[in-house]
Amino acid sequence: MDKINIYTAPSGAVSKDDFRVFVRNSGRPWEQLFVYEVKVDMHHVRQSSMVYFDMEGQVEVKVDSIKRPIHEAVIRPLSASIPFEHTDQSIIFTLDRPQKLSIEINGDRFYNLHLFANPCEEDAPSPVDANVLLINPAIHRTEDIYRMMATPKIEGGQAPDTIYFAPGMHYLEETLLNIPSGKTVYIAGGAIVVGSLVCDRVKDVTIRGRGILYLSDFHRFSAFRGIRIVFSEKIVVEGIIALDPPHYSIYLGQSHYVDIRNFKSFSTRGWSDGIDMMSCSHINIEDVFLRTSDDCIAIYGSRWDFNGDTRHISVRNSVFWADVAHPLMIGTHGNHRGNGDTISDILFDNIDILEHHEPQFNYMGAMAINAGDYNTVRDVVYRNIRIEHFELGRLIDLRVIFNKAYNPVPGYRIENIYFEDITYHGETKNYSQIFGYDDERTINNVRFTRLTVNDKLILRPEQGMIEINDFVKGVSFEA
Repeated sequence: MDKINIYTAPSGAVSKDDFRVFVRNSGRPWEQLFVYEVKVDMHHVRQSSMVYFDMEGQVEVKVDSIKRPIHEAVIRPLSASIPFEHTDQSIIFTLDRPQKLSIEINGDRFYNLHLFANPCEEDAPSPVDANVLLINPAIHRTEDIYRMMATPKIEGGQAPDTIYFAPGMHYLEETLLNIPSGKTVYIAGGAIVVGSLVCDRVKDVTIRGRGILYLSDFHRFSAFRGIRIVFSEKIVVEGIIALDPPHYSIYLGQSHYVDIRNFKSFSTRGWSDGIDMMSCSHINIEDVFLRTSDDCIAIYGSRWDFNGDTRHISVRNSVFWADVAHPLMIGTHGNHRGNGDTISDILFDNIDILEHHEPQFNYMGAMAINAGDYNTVRDVVYRNIRIEHFELGRLIDLRVIFNKAYNPVPGYRIENIYFEDITYHGETKNYSQIFGYDDERTINNVRFTRLTVNDKLILRPEQGMIEINDFVKGVSFEA
């Protein structure tokens, strides 16, 4: 069954007028989408475009370019292989499944259109249910929300277990909303919540919906994250969009059993990583799109108030775009006051990397493991990773390091790292690196199976522009 759900943007949403975007089921009238402004790239902040809707079956899409004639066009990730037609004014294509796409005209990756075609929601809460607290658009005092969360809607009944932000603009007066255990926060499509959501020492919390968490243009929010999950367990984040959080889109500290699905985010400020985790375990990240101005994904050991190893992390079926720094990063921080941490059992699978741009030589690497602070990083699998041409960086960076900016002491070891079915299409300006630190702090057992660069199978380090130093043992290349 073919189906489309579109959402009316609230008064106060920031629009962009580079494109007009329409969707329809075959034979039906075109429906116009609201085009949101999203900021990208801290090196030179620009205003890009974004649309979102839900779909099932087949959907036709028409994109009109308002300010520039279309001489050439591309839809990325290229692996999506979406056929399209274009005139000097419009691009038309058909989707047969949900997708996260970048539509780019005339080679422009900054004033592009980001299109998020979500799957239709399942089991969305109803605002009239007795267990649902409906929050209408307004400026909200968080203490009023807490009071309403604890008050049954029906005398003698249970307190609501779902907080439902209705379509419209919502402003959290104190910026932060701390979510109690056992609650769901639902941000409806067409809703924008200005503020930050916090899970602190709680369990069984869900944050979901099709709306937007907005932190752009608010300088007083400079220390805040989009979503903070600390000392918590059994947390779900699904479906929402985060716009320009100053300091991490999702920040995970010493938390366990967290599922993050169909999450989308953009950022433009220093340390505005995508999803970072410290001393966490059993984290599942699935079907996300992150365009960030620092690392898209960063996996660390101990840092700040968080202590312990990081284990059992999976990142699958996702799209990463690092306007600055690393798309995929492991290992920098650990317990340098003790014996370090072990970061292990990490899987990256079925991932498209659309950009990696880092002018600082020490922070390059589309796929990077930099073990510092006595850390051991082991048992990491990169599988089915497709890297498109990137502006500035290196493909692979595996190093046991002593980075004086972040590490009081060097790392300890990197071992059992597997690269399977990795493809890169683009220029190779900087060599990849596999560097141990010294005779004691080594890298052991790195295996490449079907690594291809510009359609050439790499069977020797020099073919792939990979440098290996004397403190590395057991690097192999297989067909």
